[in-house]
Amino acid sequence: MLNGFRLFSGHWGFSGQNEVMYPSTETPMLRNGTGEGLVITCPCGGEVEAPMVADASLDVLGLSPGLWVFSGPETMMKVDLGLSWKTQDFKNARVLGYLLGKAANRKWKLPNRENCAALKNGERIFHNLCHVCAYNSTECFFKIKEDFHHKGDVDIGVFFPIHTYFTGDKVSHSHVLSYFNKFYLRYNLKNYEFILALVFAIEKINRNSDLLPNISLGFDFYNTPYGEKNILGSALFWFTGMHDPLSNYNCVKERKSAAALTGPSWAKSAHIATLLQLYKFPQLTIGPFDPILSDQSQFNSLYQMAPKGTSLSLAIVSLMVHFSWNWVGLLLPDDHRGTEFLSDFRKNMEKNTVCIAFVEMISSTWTSFSYKFWANLGKIQESLANVIIIYGDSDSLQGLMLNLGKHFLTWKVWVMNSQWDVTNHADYFLVDSFHGSLIFSLQHEQMAEFPNFIKTVNPFNYPEDIYLPKLWALFFQCSFSELDCQLVERCQPNASLELLPRHIIGMTMREESYNVYKAVYIVAHSLHEMSLQQVQMQPFESENKMVFFPWQLHHFLRNNHVRDKLALYWKQELDDKYDILNFWNFPKGLGLKVKVGTFIPNAPQGQQLSLSEKLIQWPKIYSKIPQSVCSKSCEPGFRKVSLEGKAVCCYGCIPCPDNAISNETDMDQCMKCPESHYANTEKMQCLQKVVSFLDYKGPLGMSLTTIALCLSVVTAVVLGLFVKQRNTPIVKANNRTLSYTLLITLNICFLCTFLFIGSLNTTTCILQQIIFGGAFTVALATVLAKAITVVIAFKVTFPSRVVRWLIITKAPNFIIPICTVMYLVLCAIWLGSSPPFLDQDAHAEHGHIIIMCNKGSAFAFHGVLGYLCSLALGSYTMAFLSRNLPDTFNEAKFLSFSMLVFFCVWVTFLPVYHSTKGKVMVAMEVFSILASSAALLGFIFVPKCYIILIRPDKNSLHHIRNRPHSSRNILLRT
Repeated sequence: MLNGFRLFSGHWGFSGQNEVMYPSTETPMLRNGTGEGLVITCPCGGEVEAPMVADASLDVLGLSPGLWVFSGPETMMKVDLGLSWKTQDFKNARVLGYLLGKAANRKWKLPNRENCAALKNGERIFHNLCHVCAYNSTECFFKIKEDFHHKGDVDIGVFFPIHTYFTGDKVSHSHVLSYFNKFYLRYNLKNYEFILALVFAIEKINRNSDLLPNISLGFDFYNTPYGEKNILGSALFWFTGMHDPLSNYNCVKERKSAAALTGPSWAKSAHIATLLQLYKFPQLTIGPFDPILSDQSQFNSLYQMAPKGTSLSLAIVSLMVHFSWNWVGLLLPDDHRGTEFLSDFRKNMEKNTVCIAFVEMISSTWTSFSYKFWANLGKIQESLANVIIIYGDSDSLQGLMLNLGKHFLTWKVWVMNSQWDVTNHADYFLVDSFHGSLIFSLQHEQMAEFPNFIKTVNPFNYPEDIYLPKLWALFFQCSFSELDCQLVERCQPNASLELLPRHIIGMTMREESYNVYKAVYIVAHSLHEMSLQQVQMQPFESENKMVFFPWQLHHFLRNNHVRDKLALYWKQELDDKYDILNFWNFPKGLGLKVKVGTFIPNAPQGQQLSLSEKLIQWPKIYSKIPQSVCSKSCEPGFRKVSLEGKAVCCYGCIPCPDNAISNETDMDQCMKCPESHYANTEKMQCLQKVVSFLDYKGPLGMSLTTIALCLSVVTAVVLGLFVKQRNTPIVKANNRTLSYTLLITLNICFLCTFLFIGSLNTTTCILQQIIFGGAFTVALATVLAKAITVVIAFKVTFPSRVVRWLIITKAPNFIIPICTVMYLVLCAIWLGSSPPFLDQDAHAEHGHIIIMCNKGSAFAFHGVLGYLCSLALGSYTMAFLSRNLPDTFNEAKFLSFSMLVFFCVWVTFLPVYHSTKGKVMVAMEVFSILASSAALLGFIFVPKCYIILIRPDKNSLHHIRNRPHSSRNILLRT
């Protein structure tokens, strides 16, 4: 405990005796003392970026060595050293100051001061540690400076974030809003590759006698904090040489600084640019291209090394289309870059039917981000979008990537740009959250000498490097000196950066590393051109020195034409070629990025994207290419249908209509098959239709043919029977000539059906209708003549001699030619106007083209049917009038029944005929012909055949004379 002492904020130094003194702020360290230093500061809120504290044998007023934290005006507590600093005695102590000391077994008397004033948040304290203190290995890892230097005649200021301090384990406090229990130090070794590329370029230039002869390049490196707070501290110190800088003062007059190199964060570069452009100081930034930084009205001294990358959104959309990923999520920084990328992405996705499942604009720091995102994390995890695009840089999305890695989202495929490197946090990615990710990286030139340079880098060749000792101690079992934390040369044999895992230090230049190399060369060539101009105008005062102001370099930077590949961004062609890298991190810790494809925007359409799918390793949950769709694909045979209120990528599937197919997945419309083809059952392809007709070999055709032949044979038998029995009363009684005519005509009717069955042509089509109509006309006219004959014989009131004349002259027989002539007139009109022709029906029967005869004129066809029905109706009327006449061989009843059946058959035929198609329609017509003909044959001749064959006793004159009313029986002879 410390009682009674209140210390002014500032720098306290040992004077060499038992006294301490409080120097002015202009002298940050007492130079006349013994070299031991004591620094006390009182920051506000405990957010100061504390320097490392080394354990020593300090005894100040009974205090043991270490880090002491003021918890109040009269209270102090000690904080342990280690990977995290924890309070021992006061968990709720307020961090008001740090007491650091180096001395050997001495007690120091502190002056009695009051009113300890708080310094500004984040003020860094420059302190000088002594060389007589003892350190352990853990403390040496935390003992690190914020800068180091590589001497040269002309220097480049370099500002990169390599290491940072941050807090953790926030605890509640009654008076302090931001109180943390733990403090951490993190090294970003991927950014350390920038320094390697920087040293490689400078050494290569210094060895080149044709570039800047007799002038060497050097650099001043300053670590920049990850946050934007205090970002200008290092730049001001570099400018002025003072830790407490004064404007327009420069305490390092001998140094010649040519330019500043910043990045990769655009925000940090922009902050530093606000200072550098006041002095027209050239600044080259290595980070991703940013349109804001290209605004010459705001940043007239800043040059961007990175290409514009205008094709990135097109490249990503092309990848989505290639793998049929149409439902993707987007995680973007909540700034102008994220908004611009989203706008470009939407334009390209609308052209290629890619939809966005969700968009999260992340507004965050490098260690945490919006709680709104965490609220939506469950939706993202449950989303059907298995592909998530991450766009941003390491600063804007570092916290996001850290936290996503912890959540084991191993079923998501991450697609990202190269500005975020997933291997930056391999400690979290060992759980394979990002295994199988796809990374787009701008193509750049690879330096063949760079791998050899990496092999030669070690802390003994580059003693000024503050990071190499840490790497050697971590990976090669090197030990630190207890006096000064320098490496002792007792390490693993043949230690080299080449032996480190590739996710820690790569053997090839990354995109940003190449931008560093390019920036150094541009500065060197610009200096070279300026030196040549100075030599021409006036010689140097000294051969080895250049005399210039940094602002003079702008003219040469803008007109630098080093090579096309080293030109500044406004000199570059708009041809952004991308390499597509696949992140392999299985087994755990592998951390490889393997090139699996390229994207060339200027290539012909369809050839822009080139991929080796066999090389791609997907997340281990997938055994094949993962899907990322809103709706399942519509299989062949189906088409997509839009869902109301849903995105275009969310759709339903319905089968294709009849005779239409879809032979690909996710077709918007089905394709109609040609008339000569039909869709298969699955509606996936069109098949050639089979030409078909009412064939003799088919079941239907064979049945009709058999029936027609049988009826024709029966008719012929009846005709033969009637000819044989021509002199019997029953044959003579009903005008045997008309009976012979009717039987012959019926036989023709049966046989004409063969014109409808079998192979067809135009001739058969014409003969079908002529023979069918003509045969039935004669048959019906014959029946009509029979009926009229009966009526004349029994019902007429004419004189007997007239009746006898009609019977003798066989006048009713003239009805047949008269009706036939009338039919021929109708046929002539039909054939003259629109004759029947050969036609085909592709729709009547699935998968078949039916060859059939078209009637030509439907009116003519129905007119013929009407004519036949009128004959049948007339015959029926005549027969009906004579139905009650004496029935000895009287066929009036049978004629009326036959005509009634005939009429019913053809009246029924019309609706049935028009309701059928194809072969059935033809078969229906054939059946009607056979049915009506069979009705005539059956009703008229079967009773007569019965008497002739079964009851021959009734077929005699003796039987006729003995019947009642025989006197009225008249035998109609022919």
